[in-house]
Amino acid sequence: MKVEKADSTRHHVSFRTLLYFFIPLGLSASLVTISHVIINSTLARAPDPAVVIASYSVAMSLFALLERCAVILRQTCSTLVRDRISYKLMKNATFYVLAAIFLLSLILAYTPLGEVFFSGLLGVSDRMLQPTIDAYRVLMFVTIFSGVRCLYQGVIISNLKTKWLTIGMAIRLIVMAALAWFLLANDKVNHGYIGAYIFLAGMAVEALVSVLEGRLIVKELPPKKDKHHIRKQSQIFRFYSPLMIASLIAVSVTPTINAVLGWSTKAEIAIASYAVALSVVHLLNSIATYVHQIVINFYPKDQGAVLRFTAIMSLIPSIMLMIIGYSPVGVWIFENIIGVSGELLDHSILALQFFVLFTLCFPWIDFANGILMIRNKTKIMSFSQTGNVVAAVTALFILIFVFPDGGGSIGALAQSIGFLMELIILLIFLRTAAISKNR
Repeated sequence: MKVEKADSTRHHVSFRTLLYFFIPLGLSASLVTISHVIINSTLARAPDPAVVIASYSVAMSLFALLERCAVILRQTCSTLVRDRISYKLMKNATFYVLAAIFLLSLILAYTPLGEVFFSGLLGVSDRMLQPTIDAYRVLMFVTIFSGVRCLYQGVIISNLKTKWLTIGMAIRLIVMAALAWFLLANDKVNHGYIGAYIFLAGMAVEALVSVLEGRLIVKELPPKKDKHHIRKQSQIFRFYSPLMIASLIAVSVTPTINAVLGWSTKAEIAIASYAVALSVVHLLNSIATYVHQIVINFYPKDQGAVLRFTAIMSLIPSIMLMIIGYSPVGVWIFENIIGVSGELLDHSILALQFFVLFTLCFPWIDFANGILMIRNKTKIMSFSQTGNVVAAVTALFILIFVFPDGGGSIGALAQSIGFLMELIILLIFLRTAAISKNR
């Protein structure tokens, strides 16, 4: 399958051009993670925060597993949609994907199979089982709005109108913050599903903004673009399927970590501290989340500029994490903004410190994945993600055996080791491909 990139002729791309394209994407990604921090900080003020956060976190781990199938519609759309024919094919693919996800969600949420999944596979205790299922029954609707959002965001990104992602996320954040304030003011924060309702409200609003702007852009697309070869439904799924498999492999790490942390000395503290630290890491790392879009849209034009830009942006998350994790600033943030204290605070800070390796590796993983997308080598991601999972799970079992009272830091270190392995595999492949090309 051939994928044509618009204006693929090589020429110089200025740092300012990359910055203007990237800043709205980075801001929107940051707002995404801020929204999760809002939810966790709201739930942290519940009467029994460890149980409430843990039940929401476990439900979110299943949600994240299935939502990844929806999120990668964004990359697929931004890479393949260039005219109305390819848009229609992409729209059909989105419907098929979301219908399958929702059907599976219904089964897991309302049949005994869901109880078996949460208690048997994820190790949820009897005390947390029903609160976890209640939270997931709300989160399953979030996936639908997320998929619709990603379809139109793909169109928005490929047409370089990235400011609309920031606008949509800003509105989402305002709605979520307002709803969280209302619930706290009325003493309604006492279950994990409260966080799911806050998430649902925000995602629905963001999806609406994306649909309104995306449809305007679609109307301006040419009916049929010359030299663009996406003409069959199978071409969409040929690109999408390897991404989906790789993503499902990747997100299986978090449910596994939550399950294994359930075996630790203080399971609820371990799961909750890992969830809190991970939400902060995602916030710090969000600036690098869209590096692959820089690669997709600009790497064919100016490889050196994209490489230099990535090198600069890759340092920011790690520097910020070290400031928060290893200075009094972090304690103040965790206590006053996130709202955790006592033993949960200590374990959350410790878990955050072990995520440094994660933040160092992630931007370059996203860079490498962007190169694979423009070369139509998305199948390679399945191998790299498999290496990630194998390394992370192996490290996780070793650490939980050696340090059963390590809390959330066990999950943080295991996940960091997995990302290091993924990056090594990607670099080996790209190096091998470069050598073969030069022969």
